[in-house]
Amino acid sequence: MAEYGTFSEVRARLDEIVAEVRKKDLSLEKSLDLYEEAIKLGNRAAELVDKPDFSDEELLAASEGEGASGQEDGDAALNDGAELDESAHQVETSDN
Repeated sequence: MAEYGTFSEVRARLDEIVAEVRKKDLSLEKSLDLYEEAIKLGNRAAELVDKPDFSDEELLAASEGEGASGQEDGDAALNDGAELDESAHQVETSDN
C-alpha cells in the first residue's frame, strides 16, 4: 500500500476500492486483498482525523462525506437535548 499523506488521498483510494469490489468478475482473493487494504486505509484515516492540522480542503471533503441529512439530525438531537435541559431547569426552579 502506498503512503497516503492526506485524508483526501485516503478517501479517493477508498472510493476506488468500492468501485472495484462492486465489479461482478472480481475474484475472492482480490476481494480479500482489497478488504485488507481498506482496513489499513481506515486506520490511516483515523490517524489523520486525530491530527489537529487539517487543511481547509480536507475539512470540506470530510464534511461532504457525512452528508447534510446526518448533520441536520445531529443538530436536531442537540436542540432537543437543550430543550429538555431548559424544561428540567424550569421544573426545578418552580419547585423552590
